Amino acid sequence: MLLKEICTPDVVCCGSATSALAAARIMRQKHVGALVIVDDDEDQLPLGIITDRDIVVEVLGNDRDPAVTKVHEIVCSPVVIAYETEDTSQAVERMRAHGVRRLPVLDARRKVVGIISLDDLVKQLAVDASALSDIVAREQSHEHRVRK
Repeated sequence: MLLKEICTPDVVCCGSATSALAAARIMRQKHVGALVIVDDDEDQLPLGIITDRDIVVEVLGNDRDPAVTKVHEIVCSPVVIAYETEDTSQAVERMRAHGVRRLPVLDARRKVVGIISLDDLVKQLAVDASALSDIVAREQSHEHRVRK
């Protein structure tokens, strides 16, 4: 399955000069646990991802002032990305290789068009497993009717 079919399209972004406090407020307002950090020019190229956990561990846990600390100071670089035309198996392998749970999803022009998370992939796996289970049940029912 292609990433464009299962990624979350309403990705929430912030600029690299955004404070950790402002990022936390955006997360609260938008009900998300992560923001894609983009460069501050019109290209909006992804620079990284910041999570609520990053803010807690890197800012609050280190007694840094969240109003002064900028997200670019605590984001891990380089950002690991995926393209909307890639298969989910490629995204899984990239997540595994880099030890990340989320990937910004880009289109051919390198614009952020979504985000794919481990949760999205697990949900899709559950749907696929359910469909396979349904096939087995139907096959057994069919065999029972045909071979009485």
